[in-house]
Amino acid sequence: MKLWTFLLLILSFILYPSTSSSSLFKHRFLRGESSSRKEIETEISYETKYFKQNLDHFSFKNDLPTFPQRYLINTDHWNHSSMGPIFFYCGNEGDILWFAQNSGFLWEIAPLFKAMLVFPEHRYYGESVPFGSKYEAYKNATTLSYLTSEQALADFALLITHLKRNYSALHSPVVLFGGSYGGMLAAWMRLKYPHIAVGALASSAPILQFEDIIPPQTFYDIVSNDFRRESLTCFNYIKQSWDEIASRGQTNDGLAQLTTTFKFCQQLKSSEDLSGWLSSAYSYLAMVNYPYPAEFMMPLPGHPIKEVCRRIDGGSHGTSILERIYEGVNVYYNYTGEAKCFELDDDPHGLSGWNWQACTEMVMPMSSSPESSMFPPYEFNYSSFEEECLEEFGVKPRPKWITTEFGGHNIHATLKNFGSNIIFSNGILDPWSGGSVLQNISESVVALVTEEGAHHIDLRASTKNDPSWLIEQRATEIKLIQGWISDHYQKNKVIFDM
Repeated sequence: MKLWTFLLLILSFILYPSTSSSSLFKHRFLRGESSSRKEIETEISYETKYFKQNLDHFSFKNDLPTFPQRYLINTDHWNHSSMGPIFFYCGNEGDILWFAQNSGFLWEIAPLFKAMLVFPEHRYYGESVPFGSKYEAYKNATTLSYLTSEQALADFALLITHLKRNYSALHSPVVLFGGSYGGMLAAWMRLKYPHIAVGALASSAPILQFEDIIPPQTFYDIVSNDFRRESLTCFNYIKQSWDEIASRGQTNDGLAQLTTTFKFCQQLKSSEDLSGWLSSAYSYLAMVNYPYPAEFMMPLPGHPIKEVCRRIDGGSHGTSILERIYEGVNVYYNYTGEAKCFELDDDPHGLSGWNWQACTEMVMPMSSSPESSMFPPYEFNYSSFEEECLEEFGVKPRPKWITTEFGGHNIHATLKNFGSNIIFSNGILDPWSGGSVLQNISESVVALVTEEGAHHIDLRASTKNDPSWLIEQRATEIKLIQGWISDHYQKNKVIFDM
């Protein structure tokens, strides 16, 4: 694996004990949390339905195929007679069940608002696959060419208008929700389709992670700072480990030794594979550095980075750097102790479509600085990135397209003049926060920033261990959403008793 490859791995999305950092930039998130850790048992029930979507919303050719878009819907609390709101989660790059099960905030507030809940699946993921099968849909650049954020937003817009007609809910306000890529979609949809939805909660949404808007080293600097703030010694051990891994891998039996040290099921083919595996773990640990035990990506303790550093620093005299690193990373990959060995290659939630998206429009440059980062020094090389995309898909990335389509430069002036009713929520511990909106832009485009928050923690279900700042953050979000809905009803002369 090329060095730049493992440095482009993360928007939100998961590695298990049987997972590796496969090529290109991936986001992974969301995994179910043990109900024993919840303060309130949130009932999640839904009906699974399918909506016939156009493969291409921007062509008027008659012979283009359609595909079934899966969506989950719950109307248990919806007040149809009073035009109750519709809470619409903008599906991410994976199976929609996965996201519905990990968005407890929506399920908890639906009774308060008497809201309908809708979780649509993003095209090309889960069961919402065109051309009859994933094999055909992912066959080549021609069949994959309809996998874009623009097409996905059009899917959402059509589905919403269909639901409002089908449920006689033309005057029901729609509120958009989403985390990470889903949060980006929620914010962009509010801007692109302001007549469709009255507002959007965009949690951990890095809409500024494109084309020279933020410094490319931002993501890995934040990850590094999360470790440095726990232990400078731990930070330095990790920083020193990369050279040790590279030099060990060049010796005659070095890969065999590394395989044994890190307990892989099959022998490593290169030291870069191990570096990518470790790099992914550190980045995901920063994303899910929650103050309470969670299983968002893996079963982890509260403040997992603190535990990782405790193990790295706590090795007895004579413990090698790599033995320390293994003990630390084992917190992420095997905290339960159930894994006997680790596999590198797996995609348990069908997230491989993100490789295509990263190679076309989702170009998020990243680098690692030698001064402030614990990762190996690296400068983003667009030519190398383009070369690998051409090799894998036969396409050239369009690094300027997202900012052309959705904006990003001068975002404060733009949103102040043209945006409204968007919440950008971020936790500073989350490395994606550096690419999001962290300051209030107007009275209705609001940034909720928490010092101890991690990756879209506000969308997760309540727990008995929620800190006061998280409880207050969610209360603020509820109040703002209530304001959007009340304004809608006043403008439409609809009286609704919330």
